Amino acid sequence: MKCTSWLLLGVGLLAAGPLRAQQAPAQPPAGSLPAAAPSGPWSLQRAIDYALQNNLTVRGQQLTAELQNATLRQSRAALLPSANLSGTQAWNYGTSLDPLTNDFVSQTIRSNNFSANSQVTLFSGFQLRNTVKRNILDSEASLLDIEKSRNDLSLNVASAFLQLVLSEELVRANEVRVSSTRSQVERTQKLLKAGSIPESNLLDIQAQQASDELNVITAQNQRDLARLSLAQLLNLPSPTGLTIEVPPLADPDDEPLLTADPDGTYQTAQSLLPEIKAADLRVRSASRSLDIARGAYYPRLAFGAGIFTGFSSSRLARVFNGDSTEAVAVPVFQPGVGGQPIPSQYFLLQPKQAIPELLPSGFSSQLKDNLGKNLQFSLQIPIFNGLQVRTSVQRAQINIQQQELRAEQTRLTVRQNIQQAYADAIAAQRRYLSARRQVEALTTAYRNAEIRFNNGLLNGTEFNIAKNNLTAAESTMIQAKYEFIFRRKVLDFYQGRPIAL
Repeated sequence: MKCTSWLLLGVGLLAAGPLRAQQAPAQPPAGSLPAAAPSGPWSLQRAIDYALQNNLTVRGQQLTAELQNATLRQSRAALLPSANLSGTQAWNYGTSLDPLTNDFVSQTIRSNNFSANSQVTLFSGFQLRNTVKRNILDSEASLLDIEKSRNDLSLNVASAFLQLVLSEELVRANEVRVSSTRSQVERTQKLLKAGSIPESNLLDIQAQQASDELNVITAQNQRDLARLSLAQLLNLPSPTGLTIEVPPLADPDDEPLLTADPDGTYQTAQSLLPEIKAADLRVRSASRSLDIARGAYYPRLAFGAGIFTGFSSSRLARVFNGDSTEAVAVPVFQPGVGGQPIPSQYFLLQPKQAIPELLPSGFSSQLKDNLGKNLQFSLQIPIFNGLQVRTSVQRAQINIQQQELRAEQTRLTVRQNIQQAYADAIAAQRRYLSARRQVEALTTAYRNAEIRFNNGLLNGTEFNIAKNNLTAAESTMIQAKYEFIFRRKVLDFYQGRPIAL
């Protein structure tokens, strides 16, 4: 059996995990990529830190949280009184109604109206306060969504980073095999010239060399794809030049056998994971939405106040302007016999009198004269509105049940992920131990087959079988090692430990 399939399996296994967090986020458009990336080898911690700063999914979640915070500020501001100023200027032509005197006039009228109004809600079934409390919960949940997005990205980067490490190790292992096969070809050619072995042995080993070289190309392609995946998670412009530094990693057999404790890890994760906290907050937010809907059953009381004035160009004022041209002599009478008035020889001279005129009223005087104020209380008592309030309450109750179901589903998903991570980690550790023993046994068998092949006691087909068996066992051991490392890091994450190599 060719070892190509084993190499592909070793490269791709880490990407096939059940964890929801390992699903790579949608990649950003090319136009939004950062202009430059840091140079030098990348450690896992450096890669995670850079991804958290530049990944567009995390940044989009931060903007969502800012929008929710703006909604919270708006709901708090709704508790304050409203205040508004307004002013208008209009021209009426022909016969029209004077806006201030309500008289019909046939002239062009320029009019102004100015007003200031304020209103405050005194009682609305506590809807405004419950809206603020609900938006506080939603804002806190959106912040936890950011943290969850950061956690998911960290796990994705760790998975891609370890997959790149695995791919590079598989490339090195295959290059060593090619080098060994080339040496074996040269040795076989010499033995053939000496007449020690048949020509079929050389043909078999040359075929094995071609197969090993193909495996190197396949491993290099998988390494390039793994590098591309990591570069995309980091939001780098290009994977070119992306190199990683890997600290010494302990083999799974250097650690004690892993024992499963999913329940203990789940209890720890419940108090740490942001998605569980966010789900609980949204259940409480749905309860506040129910209180808001029920608040519509209550009357609504509001208080308002206003001040207004205006000006009209058609308004006239009686103004005394100027004097009469002559004085008026007024006769003086005195009482006579029988009480009849008798003219006397005296006259009273009445002084000159001012002449009244109707002139347009001034702008400032009209604003003062037309000033008005108002105070009002408004009460709205809901009686029947097409069952809208009752329907809103029913929808809010259903929404609570939906949020409770989502919270339960979130906990179930976390529990199942932890159980699966434990099962995969234990299986990987056991598989590594078994594969290591298999590699040791097959290495001995390969060396024995190599000696027999060089001495012409073993044909090329049987020798290639021994070599391919060793190659498959080595690939299985490498794959099990990195799968165990990643699953162990996942368990560390659920237990509140940082992701680090």
